[in-house]
Amino acid sequence: MAGVRRRDCVILAGLVGAWLLQPVGANADQAFARFLPLFVDLDGWQGNKPDGVSMDMPGNSMTSAKRDYTRGSSQLHATVLMGPAAAGALAPTKTPMNIETGEGHMITTTLNGFPATKTYNIPQKSGAFLIALGPSALFTVSYIGISEDDALALASKFDWKAIQAATQK
Repeated sequence: MAGVRRRDCVILAGLVGAWLLQPVGANADQAFARFLPLFVDLDGWQGNKPDGVSMDMPGNSMTSAKRDYTRGSSQLHATVLMGPAAAGALAPTKTPMNIETGEGHMITTTLNGFPATKTYNIPQKSGAFLIALGPSALFTVSYIGISEDDALALASKFDWKAIQAATQK
């Protein structure tokens, strides 16, 4: 009888130990996890595993999720950002501003129905789209080594409305 109790205690202790030693940051419990399935595969591009971070502090919280893509020497980075940092980054989308030089431009516009700012550096073939998803939520696509038109076509492959809906959960 004592052997059975000892065996049962060892099994129970093993189960409790296994439960306690599970990875602390399981993605399913993280606020950023809702964005990960929205980072689509892009034909012809190698996508890294999407990842993110969520941070809560008294009076402040931030959620960020991203996925990086490469094709040869070209790069594309898709990011969702929520919180005060996103609200600050959205300032250019609220004031119409167009700056154009021989080196590139920064233009406030509307893309796919969303307020946006697009930048492009001609010599470096690099730029970014900053898409306002809400007062403190944004989606950015930054890129290096491709044209602005090609980058916009790639950025449009993401479901911006689904990303916006996920920011409101």
